[in-house]
Amino acid sequence: MTATHVATPESPPATGREVDVDLLVVGAGPAGLYAAYYAGFRGLRTAVVDSLPEPGGQVMALYPEKMIYDVAGFPGIKGRDLVAGLVQQAARFDPVYVLGERAETLTDTEGHRPRAGSRLVVTTDRGTRITCGAIVVTGGIGTFTPRPLPGGAEWEGRGLTYVVKELAAHAGQDVVIVGGGDSAVDWALALEDIAASVTLVHRRKAFRAHAASVADMERGRTVVVTDAQVDSLEGADVLHTVHVRTKDGTVAPHKAQAVIAALGFTADIGPLETWGIDIVDRKILVDTAMRTSVPGVYSAGDITEYAGKVRLIAVGFGEAATAVNNAATYLDPDQPLFPGHSSDDPAGIGAAAHA
Repeated sequence: MTATHVATPESPPATGREVDVDLLVVGAGPAGLYAAYYAGFRGLRTAVVDSLPEPGGQVMALYPEKMIYDVAGFPGIKGRDLVAGLVQQAARFDPVYVLGERAETLTDTEGHRPRAGSRLVVTTDRGTRITCGAIVVTGGIGTFTPRPLPGGAEWEGRGLTYVVKELAAHAGQDVVIVGGGDSAVDWALALEDIAASVTLVHRRKAFRAHAASVADMERGRTVVVTDAQVDSLEGADVLHTVHVRTKDGTVAPHKAQAVIAALGFTADIGPLETWGIDIVDRKILVDTAMRTSVPGVYSAGDITEYAGKVRLIAVGFGEAATAVNNAATYLDPDQPLFPGHSSDDPAGIGAAAHA
């Protein structure tokens, strides 16, 4: 199986560099990448900042090989392929990528709290200063960290992973997957025809994953062990056995060259909580224009909250377009809110592009 390569946009090493753009997108997940494209379509010079070293956000960090079925126009698409397409779509407008850096502080150019019409300055944890006229925050769930497998730290890089980066890497292996959510079950299904064997260990009898996926797994080749947890890992230089303890105290060995711990993750929106934005339960409150409580700052994607919110990648794309269009009119009130459809523009550059 050959995986699509996601070309990583070049981002020069940061040592206090200065970036000056019209619009800053905070977050390089799907909504952020689409915002970068749409901002370019509106003729805005754009920068994208993300704490991860590559674009794609949660999709690339946690499930690049997972099939996604609810993006309009795609009956099914791998996470990495979706990200590759979004990067390519935005590339025509040459956004500036500031990757591997976390957005820390927000002020105006005088170092004060932003006011309507003021230029904004975002400083990263590596000292990069990004000056802009408006911001669209598309931070997803914020900075996320996989929940560790108890006692597994010494096996990281020696057989234990928390994400499937390449399905082909597990070809011919005996794989133990730990967890009961969608990621665990989806990876079990994806690896059934690639790995030599797949065993899924879940500490409960009931699964959190979609019932249809669980049913598919139970009909397949995966060995399902419930009411159980990993007791210990064994091997010399590399892993060769996983010992699983069931609820009655019995410990059974399972041959394995790889353990995938899909135990969920913790999320933290970090410095965004100091920006003066109205935030409830780690979600940014926005109005129908995707405006936050801070002038010039908009938000889109999973990090946003409003009545009736539905958290889908497809919804995030629409919110990103709404946020960018309203940011464009904030930057220049003479610009139309809606510039027309891209298909109406032979050059594909957008009706509102700057000269």
